[in-house]
Amino acid sequence: QVQLAESGGGLVQAGGSLRLSCATSGMVLRIYAMGWHREAPGKQRELVASISSGGSTNYVDSVKGRFTLSRDNAKNTVYLEMNSLKPEDTAVYYCAADPVNSRVVAGRPAYWGQGTQVTVSS
Repeated sequence: QVQLAESGGGLVQAGGSLRLSCATSGMVLRIYAMGWHREAPGKQRELVASISSGGSTNYVDSVKGRFTLSRDNAKNTVYLEMNSLKPEDTAVYYCAADPVNSRVVAGRPAYWGQGTQVTVSS
């Protein structure tokens, strides 16, 4: 069955960097759109970034210029490079996968990972 396993979260000071990884299994990554969503305490889950099967990326305005989403189909892994982190980036980050890009963007993917905590201290 399809599994998404996130890693790379942790505690970092403001201005620091982290790289999240989403290792996939049970699926052919190259035909899937992928994305990262985040959920902060008391807030709704929101899209952070998405990447289509063709490699087109989309970012929420608050992370543009700071976060970079990439995919390595050969390694069955998607990466979210996060730089210049801010306390407001603190959240649980979830990996999402669906063959249809719009479902990833809308937060209705076929598959979710279990999430990884990112905490940015001021």
